[in-house]
Amino acid sequence: MRIVLVEPEIPQNAGNVSRTCVLTGSELHLVEPLGFSLEEKYLKRAGLDYWKHLDLNVHQNWEEFLNYYRYFQQGRLLFFSTKGSGYYSEITFHKEDWLIFGSETSGLPGWLIESYSEIYRIPMRRDIKRSLNLSNTVAVVVYEAMRQLGYPGMD
Repeated sequence: MRIVLVEPEIPQNAGNVSRTCVLTGSELHLVEPLGFSLEEKYLKRAGLDYWKHLDLNVHQNWEEFLNYYRYFQQGRLLFFSTKGSGYYSEITFHKEDWLIFGSETSGLPGWLIESYSEIYRIPMRRDIKRSLNLSNTVAVVVYEAMRQLGYPGMD
């Protein structure tokens, strides 16, 4: 599984996502600009001693990420946003999938949502104008994918 954070802003969230990636055997891809330095103490603190086990790739922008993705030519790009029309639980996940999430304050950029047709969401109350924390959202989706795949490499 591959987790992609597009323009993440908060180091603690990226640190928590990195821990989830290590413990699920997932790659982490960060698409710049980042709202923090990769040397940031809060990032490392949230990831703790897991950081050295992280399979991390940083891309300067979306186009560079797409070139990287096209090189592998495998797996689907699956986007997650509060603006999604389908539920994450409706997806049949594959181990080659790329799970793509936006920033904490604005989610996926509008141009990205307009460019791809299948955007998924986690059901939440609509009467509250807030959403789940990014790292929680990633964990919910990743663990559903891992459940479907039989928790490969985990016990």
